[in-house]
Amino acid sequence: MNLRRSLPVVIGSLAVAVALGLAGWRQSHPAWARYQPGGAVRTLVPTISNKPELCLTCHQGIEEISPSHPVDVFGCVSCHGGDGLALDETEAHAGLLGPRGNPADLSVAEQTCGTANCHGGDLASNRNHIVRVQRSLQATYAGAIGVVLAAQGIAAPPLGIAAVPAADYGPPGALASLAAFDPADFSHPAVQAFAQNCLTCHLGAQPVAAPYFYRGTGCAACHTPYSAAGKYEGGDPTIPKDKPGYPTVHKLTLLMPYTQCAHCHGRGEYSAANVTFTPRDPASLTGRRAADYQPHRDPTAVLCERQLDCIDCHNAAEAMGDGRIYPDIAAAPIVQCRTCHGTLTEPPSLVTLTDPNDPAFRRDLLNANYSLQVGDTVVQAPNGEALGAVKWAEGRLVLTSRVAGTTYLVPPVKGSACQQKPDQQEAKYCRACHAAP
Repeated sequence: MNLRRSLPVVIGSLAVAVALGLAGWRQSHPAWARYQPGGAVRTLVPTISNKPELCLTCHQGIEEISPSHPVDVFGCVSCHGGDGLALDETEAHAGLLGPRGNPADLSVAEQTCGTANCHGGDLASNRNHIVRVQRSLQATYAGAIGVVLAAQGIAAPPLGIAAVPAADYGPPGALASLAAFDPADFSHPAVQAFAQNCLTCHLGAQPVAAPYFYRGTGCAACHTPYSAAGKYEGGDPTIPKDKPGYPTVHKLTLLMPYTQCAHCHGRGEYSAANVTFTPRDPASLTGRRAADYQPHRDPTAVLCERQLDCIDCHNAAEAMGDGRIYPDIAAAPIVQCRTCHGTLTEPPSLVTLTDPNDPAFRRDLLNANYSLQVGDTVVQAPNGEALGAVKWAEGRLVLTSRVAGTTYLVPPVKGSACQQKPDQQEAKYCRACHAAP
């Protein structure tokens, strides 16, 4: 009888003893200790803040984000936020900036990447990258929204995924501003289907959690490489290597291969009229590059589409915007085949670099595959931007691949046997004759 009465007391005492033992063990064996050889706390004092951070105690082995952002200068907190002095994971990650701790997401980019001393400078001098990106078609999604509404016969002013106010400085935009697309304003079932299923392709949207779709958001959508599987392959022991949804490594890049662009572009066949998407057959994604490029189009791609990367033709203003607000890609000045090849009646537009402060020289410093000097003559894009990697030298035009460094002779159309009409400058006309195997 006494044993029965005392049993709960004994069990309770054992539970308390076990709990105290576990607490003591945890104190002597903190979670962070398994990441740090020798169990020592690693302290970093970045010069940008002159405040100590303990983040590398756990994130030992993480890659330095880029040569332009050395960890001993920037640290971790200046970009990612969080509590740099906490060693508990929950406490340390409280207050991280951006979804999933991504400081490049457009919801926080103005207070991270876009501060005045970083990428938030003057728009007129081509330094305010955040304003440009926020007004770009990749961020506003205005082109896709407009195409779907027009396909359903719905008349509406240009709309964006979110309202975009007019820039209060810099050159005037093609549109004064952009109103927000609100599905509640439309009763058409196709528009409702579009709103429910198709708003995953703009820079602010979280990507589809499937192979080949994994990517970052905001600036990281382009500048942070992801593999097709979306798995981490770097040295940070805190990031799982068997779960998808992570960049390949903790790196930023300016040398984006075409595969980075293909996380969003060329994923399948879209129908604006039926508001449907037919994804590519995953089996086709493992073949040679010719089979991996623009699968939703006719397979008759020209040689430059087979061998070059997207950034070899599409300039910074196309990808990141130029500060103006456009309703669709047709309204924006874009690089065409004629930009480098010219037409039957006109040579390509060239410009000689005379100003050492030209943005082309800043881009040149960030790419070791080509070099520029004052006095060089290069191709000029429709928006006036100098394409430094396409240079006129010794009586011919030569393109240097910005990603691989390979050089290509750019043949002119003028003086050739080409029969293309000068007003037929869309790529589809060039593909009709210049399809490459």
